[in-house]
Amino acid sequence: MGAEADVLSELRRLRTRIPQLRGALAASVDGLVLAQDATDVEAEGVSALTAAALGVALRLSEATHQGGFRELLIRGEHGYVATYAAGSSAVLTLLAEPRINVGRLHLEARRSSACIGELVDAAVERAEES
Repeated sequence: MGAEADVLSELRRLRTRIPQLRGALAASVDGLVLAQDATDVEAEGVSALTAAALGVALRLSEATHQGGFRELLIRGEHGYVATYAAGSSAVLTLLAEPRINVGRLHLEARRSSACIGELVDAAVERAEES
């Protein structure tokens, strides 16, 4: 695709800004890993599960007339999994410790997902023109 290095750099900057993140990955909406900065998870499996959750979230958002998908937050006993739309063809998934400030998580992740979305969408557009 051509944007992987820039996307990885953004993931690393995000993890620097939010020390309570245990992992970050960007994936295509169909579940292919674009870039990852996560050591204790299997990125391909998480990306595939993210794609499945995204499908359900899209349908739920549409069925309840809430508009297009923006983000999904899951709180587990040991922390959070947060997924954000990143442009038209990618998503940002973050793994966070339970003590994270969720407001800050959303603020920083929304900024990063916008940046990643621009990078990925531009790369997809360039690929389609070739």
